[in-house]
Formats: sequence, C-alpha cells, structure tokens
Amino acid sequence: MEGAVRVFAGEFGKSTLSVPGEDDGSSVFVVTPGGAYCRHMFLAGALTEVDESGDIIRARVADPTGGFDLFSGGKNPELTSLVRHLSLPAFVSVLGRAQLYRRNGTVSLSVRPDHVVVIDRATRDQWVLGTAASTLQRLEVTLRALRNQGSDERTATAIRHYRVSERDLDEIAVMVETAVQSVRPPGSDETEKADAKALVLELLSASKDPRGIAVQEIIDTIIGKGIPQESVLSAIESLIVEDECYQPQKGYIRLL
Repeated sequence: MEGAVRVFAGEFGKSTLSVPGEDDGSSVFVVTPGGAYCRHMFLAGALTEVDESGDIIRARVADPTGGFDLFSGGKNPELTSLVRHLSLPAFVSVLGRAQLYRRNGTVSLSVRPDHVVVIDRATRDQWVLGTAASTLQRLEVTLRALRNQGSDERTATAIRHYRVSERDLDEIAVMVETAVQSVRPPGSDETEKADAKALVLELLSASKDPRGIAVQEIIDTIIGKGIPQESVLSAIESLIVEDECYQPQKGYIRLL
C-alpha cells in the first residue's frame, strides 16, 4: 500500500513536473525538485485562510517554509463543512492528494484534502521534525546520484527535469534547517508571544478597515520583524480567547 508523502510547502511549491501513475486509472504523481513523488500527502500547519465560492472551499495551510493551497468541493460535503466552520487560525493536519494543473503556460499546485484534523502546536512540531528527516534522506539519495554513486529511475527523472545541482540541494537543506528552528521546547517562546501580542494589538489599533485585518497579513507583517509564525498564531489565539479582538468574518480579526 502506498504511503503518504511528507514534504514541506517550500519544496512542493516549486514543482513543475507530473508523471503518470502505474496504470490508466491511477492518479498522477507530482514530482518535487528534491525528488519527492507526491500523490497521497500528509501535511500539517496553520490554517490561515478559508474562502468560499459556491460549494467550493479554498483554504491555505502554512508550514514554516510556505503554504499549501487546499481545494474541497461538493464530493466531500462533510469535510467542506468542517473546514468552513473552523475558527482561524488553527493548527491542522491534512491527508490529501497532490494536484498539478497547467493553464496558459502557468503551473497551478494544490492539495485535495480527504481528511482534516485539528491538532495542537506540539503535533505540528512533530510533523516538522518527521518531514525534515524524510526530506534530508531524499536529498542524500539525490546527492549520491549526482556523484554517480548509484541512482534509480525516479531520482534520475527529477534530476533531468529540474537540472538539479548540488547547490539546489543545499538550498533545500537550508530550508529544512529553517523549518526545524521553528520547533521550540514548551515555554521557550513566551517572550516572543508577548511581543507578538503587542504588535498584533498595534496593527489592529491602526487599522481603519471595518473588516479588521486579514490573519495572513498580520502574520506576514510580524514575521518580517523576526518573530516566528507560531508565536504570532499563538498571540492571535490568546487575544481572541481574552476577548481583546474577534473575527467579523472568516480570516479577519479586529478589536472589540
């Protein structure tokens, strides 16, 4: 039985190659620059956006390296309803299928979720560590192939398509290191959380928009100041629980 692949959003988002499955009835694989063959995927991160269009839900799940776009529709109404009613932001794990489409020369990547589960920060951190380990193992296999120390057809296909070099592998390894650095022992980020809360309140106080500010905009602004995404998410959650702010609509918060 085929297992679910773990891959960081920063690597998955650079994919431009899909290859057929084993037979005509099989889904295609999305192949990443690091040689991951993605069909069934297991990912985890922060659900920061949910947009609705008819019976279609588009959601954004962010890990420490980037974000995954999720699309769910009428074929799975229970899952669509679950995602629609989740409070944002929230840590979730997702089991789904990788998808790659080409339109007018542009590649579009997404994941079609089959299962979504609300998790905590510690579970998300375990996913980061597990994904880091599997990514580094793949990079080692690819590096050996580049050095003519053995290869297989799957690895060779990824190397040919992306023209992979050792420098490319180094860049992915640095991305993995950055992701691992986001994993922190319990209690070690209380100072950052306090700083993040102050910055969130400052942004909300300055906003004149009646909708408030998009959660993703707050995250992008504050991580630019050197505070990790996880501390920002934790700060937003605390401010909502403490009735300092509320969600006037999906994906937005504003002061009470």
